[in-house]
Amino acid sequence: MNNPVYDVAIIGGGPAGSIAAASLALAGRKVVVFEREKFPRFHIGESLLPFSMETFERLGLMPKLDAAGFIRKYGAEITSGCGTGEIRFYFKDGYRSKRQTAFQVERSKFDTILLEHARECGAHVRERVGVESIDLTAALPLLLVKEGAKSVERIEAQYLLDCSGRHSMVGTRLGLKREYSGLQKFAVYAHYEGAEQPDGIDGTLTRMVRARDHWFWIIPLSREKISVGLVLDTNRYRSFGRPPADVLDAFLNEQPIMRERLAGAKRVSKVYASGDYSYRNIALHGDRWLMAGDAAGFIDPIFSSGVFLAILSGERAAEALNKALAAPQAAQKQFAAYERHLAKVMRLYLKFVYSWYRQEFVETVLAPREFFQVVPAVNAVLAGNSGRSFALRWRIWLFHMIVAAQRIVPIFPKLPLVPKGL
Repeated sequence: MNNPVYDVAIIGGGPAGSIAAASLALAGRKVVVFEREKFPRFHIGESLLPFSMETFERLGLMPKLDAAGFIRKYGAEITSGCGTGEIRFYFKDGYRSKRQTAFQVERSKFDTILLEHARECGAHVRERVGVESIDLTAALPLLLVKEGAKSVERIEAQYLLDCSGRHSMVGTRLGLKREYSGLQKFAVYAHYEGAEQPDGIDGTLTRMVRARDHWFWIIPLSREKISVGLVLDTNRYRSFGRPPADVLDAFLNEQPIMRERLAGAKRVSKVYASGDYSYRNIALHGDRWLMAGDAAGFIDPIFSSGVFLAILSGERAAEALNKALAAPQAAQKQFAAYERHLAKVMRLYLKFVYSWYRQEFVETVLAPREFFQVVPAVNAVLAGNSGRSFALRWRIWLFHMIVAAQRIVPIFPKLPLVPKGL
């Protein structure tokens, strides 16, 4: 068929695009996904949150994810860089918790499962097909796509869903992208094998070591393999003028806790680098288009919010598009509601990210006190609860007030987060 008209054309086959494609295909919609790469491919963002499990169940993905052998994640651990404080958050202890586990995943495998599932659900998935340009001024969105050395194709669809990741094709095309102030960060990361891991459920936790002006993650991908990353200010990274591997090695060697946790480990991947990745779009929808996943915005690697927001937005965008296709006159109302909800959840995590980069956040969460179930409320949000209930919202508000007060009048002991060195 020449110039087929689809119900929805999706740019990008990552988690947001795959989840949206599967959801729409299961609803009987004609969907096409254009993915410029061939899966599997390496990607960062390997730690999931419990609230995503509901989406996996609704779409019939759970049997495939269980069969893949991914580690069941029970929570997270935060350690101060000086080694004087440590706390573990178990999802089961979250405020009014409904989910006790999530997954730790190797993204090359996880993303392939999601994309293949979208194909099995009925979506037309086209890998190694790049979107050369988009035209949003015509009556219907028009895409010019190209597969390898083949001729350019014209693709029309009733609606366009941009899940193109950090490329954010629509946001870039329309000049909508904006940086988050104060979040100019740089991450370097790699996979390692041979590190000793804790026994039991503690061996499933995402482990974060918070130093004064940088932090590390350790994510278990299997009993043998872990993901290790370093996040620091972009300007500081560039000041070293050295390759990513040298910078990562220098910081790991300088930090006693990381040296101990990686004792006997061997790097088994290249060292990847990514910088200045924190941004948003000032609009997430238009006349016949929506953005989802990293195309809508990305905040920070901390708290595993990236994949969670991709899965959440992919499913919610599909719901809005499905309703728009059923009742075109209500499309803008559905799109506006989608944007409001996603923007609200992003603001919730943005506030936690800004808090994370203040020393007072760590001093507060490491304090061995409990009152008004504030810590379980923080646990719930970091598990993916978007804070709809008033009971949760006021506890989160109180937590941020305590963090702000800690900056002025120390309520809890101050922590020397890093030893002298780099």
